[in-house]
Amino acid sequence: MRQRRRTWQTLLATTASLTVAAIALTGCGGTGTDAQSAPKAAASFEGKGPINYVSNRDASGAANKTIEEWNAAHPEEKVTFIELPDSADQQRQQLIQNAQIKSDTFSVLNLDVVWTSEFAANKWILPLPEDAVPTDKMIPATVNAATYRDTLVGAPYYTDGALFYFRSDLLKAAGIAAPPKTWDEMKTACKAILALPEAAGMSCYTGQFDKNEALTVNFSEAVASAGGTVVDADGKPTVNTPEAKAGLNLLVDGFKDGMFPSDAITYLEEQGRRAFQDGKLVFMRNWPFLHASLSATDGSSKVAGKFSITSIPGTDGPGVSTLGGRSLAISPFTPNKATALEFVKFFTSEEQAQKRLALSSRAPVYAALFEDPAVVAKRPFFPTLLTSLTNAQPRPKVVQYGATTKAIQEEAYAAITGEKDTDTALNDMQAKLTELAK
Repeated sequence: MRQRRRTWQTLLATTASLTVAAIALTGCGGTGTDAQSAPKAAASFEGKGPINYVSNRDASGAANKTIEEWNAAHPEEKVTFIELPDSADQQRQQLIQNAQIKSDTFSVLNLDVVWTSEFAANKWILPLPEDAVPTDKMIPATVNAATYRDTLVGAPYYTDGALFYFRSDLLKAAGIAAPPKTWDEMKTACKAILALPEAAGMSCYTGQFDKNEALTVNFSEAVASAGGTVVDADGKPTVNTPEAKAGLNLLVDGFKDGMFPSDAITYLEEQGRRAFQDGKLVFMRNWPFLHASLSATDGSSKVAGKFSITSIPGTDGPGVSTLGGRSLAISPFTPNKATALEFVKFFTSEEQAQKRLALSSRAPVYAALFEDPAVVAKRPFFPTLLTSLTNAQPRPKVVQYGATTKAIQEEAYAAITGEKDTDTALNDMQAKLTELAK
């Protein structure tokens, strides 16, 4: 680990001056004259030899294990793991800086799904051959997230979707036979549950509402779950609609009516986890990775054995999750493109890498693994998660995603804190997003 960090520090030192010059000329967002043109046909993948895999920290150890196996079988085409910071913003910045100076240091890039359009539009990643990965076996939403203008530019690596955690013991105590499928059903359930003596001092529900990427996720889910969209298939903003208003009002009214605890306005994923784990909430929207800590039997969780999961609620039925996850892409500046492509295939293969990933900490992109007995035995929530992922939608697929998510956060936060009414916030959001889409 220390060696990888020293390597990255050395790389930073040797390219710093070039990076500054590149940023001065192009800006961090990358908006060249051909920035929004469709990707060209798949490049010729030639050249074999050592490559570098660039990613955030491998906490599970699954990626390192897979790289070790590749290196043992390919001694002339070894892969070096370059570890980036934990911060997604810093990861994106360093990947962009490397691309702007056309450095061959990075070969295979581990990209957050929301970066796909930006990197593809600026030609910082290569279109992949049609047969690069077996997309017909993958969850469609993950393939969509790795596609830019009908061209596959990334190999889906792992995915993520929202889960609706609920206190099954309290639903039973209140005589509620099934978890709520809609927001109205959730409100009704809360009234009955919070009247119970054992629910004294509890609140109904939380998502993640701090002015952060998590708010973009929760806002997008609320809008989609009300039948709306943030942008359409062409990337044009669509938040000036009745459906978008209904979605945002779900969040605004949640605070107004006291259904959400007041301090949820500061919640990210971790704060929500702690509140639910400490027995302060009946319902919670959050990611699957929390399941293990909530289930801990060492005394750290007050809800172990007392909760269950289902799909997030919507307006007329189950809601629509925002898609999370990562894809692997290939830099156009690496000389060993053939090795990079073969490594990507190996790294995302179903039986070799994806099953190991599923058994460690991440959700795979192959639907079959969600029903694999060995996987389900260790990840019992996977069948429910598959339902969430099947209906999931990506966050806005736009080139200027950084500025787009900032605009969404600013206006959604203004509405839920009461700084603006819903109509004003959405009109202002529509104006900002329209300007960014030009």
